Amino acid sequence: MTISFKYNRKQVMRALRYHFISKKEIRILIILVNVFALFAAAMFFFRKVSPVAFLLSSFLWMSLMMAFWFILPMLVYNRAKTFKDSFILTFMDAYMHLENPNGSKDWNYKSFQYFLETPDFFHLYVDDRSFFLIPKDAFSDSDQVHEIRKLLQDKIGKK
Repeated sequence: MTISFKYNRKQVMRALRYHFISKKEIRILIILVNVFALFAAAMFFFRKVSPVAFLLSSFLWMSLMMAFWFILPMLVYNRAKTFKDSFILTFMDAYMHLENPNGSKDWNYKSFQYFLETPDFFHLYVDDRSFFLIPKDAFSDSDQVHEIRKLLQDKIGKK
């Protein structure tokens, strides 16, 4: 099966958010900051801390949420030239053949550790920080999406 695609910025930003939020250490940090923010709000409500301390803790919470939700995905998107290219991807039994205007590469399925499926993409992870996105809207119908999902499960495996 062969598909051709170009990345949609809005979808890629959402996929990058999924990537960041799926990391255990980031989820723990977000939970801790949210607990801290709730604690600070309660302490302010019971007049145990000054308004300045509450505002500073609120600023910390807003900064972290903005960083993980907007700033990090935007930085990654703007730095990666990959998201601005167009691709032709051919799925074979033993490997995937990827082409773009700059060249081509054969990727053995064994070079991926696992894959993750989100509403818009299949994330194929080379390691915990490096991944390749395959947009689901590049497939002509849901049967092709299901076929590729099965192929990826057999060849790579989910996390």
